[in-house]
Formats: sequence, C-alpha cells, structure tokens
Amino acid sequence: MSLQEQLVYYWPELVLSLEQTAIMMGISLSVALLVGLPLGMALYLTHPKVQQREHWAYWVFNALISVIRSFPFLLFVVVLIPVVRFLIGRAFGPVPASFPLSIVAIAIFARLVEQVLLDIPNEIRLLADSLGATTRQYIWHFLLVEGRSGLVLAFTTTIVSMTSYSTVMGIVGGGGIGDFAIRYGYQSYQYGIMYVAILIMVGFVFVVQMLGNQLAHQLDKRK
Repeated sequence: MSLQEQLVYYWPELVLSLEQTAIMMGISLSVALLVGLPLGMALYLTHPKVQQREHWAYWVFNALISVIRSFPFLLFVVVLIPVVRFLIGRAFGPVPASFPLSIVAIAIFARLVEQVLLDIPNEIRLLADSLGATTRQYIWHFLLVEGRSGLVLAFTTTIVSMTSYSTVMGIVGGGGIGDFAIRYGYQSYQYGIMYVAILIMVGFVFVVQMLGNQLAHQLDKRK
C-alpha cells in the first residue's frame, strides 16, 4: 500500500492513539501544575540559600525529587504497576498510565520551579520583608509576579519532556502515539506510518515551544 492508503487504513487507530496521548498528557500536566508548583515553592522557601540555615523539609523534598528524576523511567513504570492496580483497579490504559507520568511530571516541574525562583534577585525578598508581607503575600504578589516568565518556560519544558515520556507508555499497555508508531509502523515494517507519527510529535513540540516562548516574552518584565 502507498503511504496515503496506509494513512486511510490506520486512521481510526491514529485518532485513538492521539486521544490516549491527550488523556495521559492532560492528567499528568494538570497534576504537575497543581502539585508541582506548590512543591517547587516549598523547595524554594526551605532552601538553605533562602532560610540561611539547614531545613529538614528541604532535604526531604530534595531527596524525593532527586530519586524520582534519577530512576530509569521504564523501570519506574514497571515498579509502580502493583500500586496503580491497587489504587485504580487496573494497570493498563491511558488513565493508569497517567499515574507514573504524573509523579515524574511533578518532580520535573517542581525542580524547574525551584530553579526559576532561586534566580529572582534577593532584593525582592528584602523588599517584601520591609513591607511586612506575609508568606502568602510574598508568594502571590512577589514570587509569582517576578518569576512568571520563567515559570511559563518551566511548564513549557515540562510539556516537552512529558511528550517524550508518554511515548514509552505503550510498552506497558498505556497506548498513545508512541505505541502507534512502534506497533503499526516499526513492527509492521511500514516506516512511512512511523515517520508520520514522529512528525506529529515533532510538530506538537515545536508549536508548544513556540507558544511558550511567545507567552514568556510577553510576561517578561525585564524587556
């Protein structure tokens, strides 16, 4: 079959794989934003550079994130299969696959948030202290305002990273565009289908990065 005929024949599977990837990405990125952002702020607020002393909470958070990020992802997914089956009732499909993806997304985004906030000039913290700002006011009116451009870029980087991670989930029954490329492209010796899937992923990453850069530039107070 020609590439066009292959695309027509496999179109339902391609659409299904895109839906599965959207589910995995949507869940994991939402969890990363809801949990990773506060965790990243906690890392910053308890950082020795900010506290001017050692804080046990920082070392706990830091060690946990470091372990997750250094764990080989495929093995991490396999290790979590019993946990996912216990919590969700099944270990296969895009929703169960979102569990390990969410944990990794939290770790990645939290670390990036910490780095962005540490780059904010110390004068901002001194200004907040001089104005008598509470911790909540300091976070909302100073940290988020000063670091908003960097936070957008951090979340953009997280999206790009999770796009790559999501392609692995087909190996453990999660489906997705990566599974489509391997199953119907590489394993079936229909390399045109595989290249189409790759182009879709590359195009998605390119658009996300472009939009993220543009939004970060608009929010950048230094320009």
